[in-house]
Amino acid sequence: MTSERESLPIVQNDADGRFEIHVDGEVAVLDFFRDGSNIVYPHTEVPPSLGGRGIAGQLAKHALEYARANGLHVVPRCPYVRKYINEHAEYQDLVAPQGEHADGPASLAG
Repeated sequence: MTSERESLPIVQNDADGRFEIHVDGEVAVLDFFRDGSNIVYPHTEVPPSLGGRGIAGQLAKHALEYARANGLHVVPRCPYVRKYINEHAEYQDLVAPQGEHADGPASLAG
């Protein structure tokens, strides 16, 4: 059993377009895909049995650090990733300008 808030290894699964954390036979994921100089984070999912361990936060931090290390702008479609960025000001500079979002005009304030 993994202790709460323990840093866990994160696997970059390029074939499935996601970052993964494997714990106790379960898999938590943060999906991604590239769109030019942007990386889009559409969805994060942590099985209920793994909830409360900070796993989603570890995935979000890893994904944002990956974007920074690779010079990518982030399109945070996932509500959890948006919330994480709002709570961690050091990642706000990574967010792609709205006109560059991969989901096009629907993302623009109007």
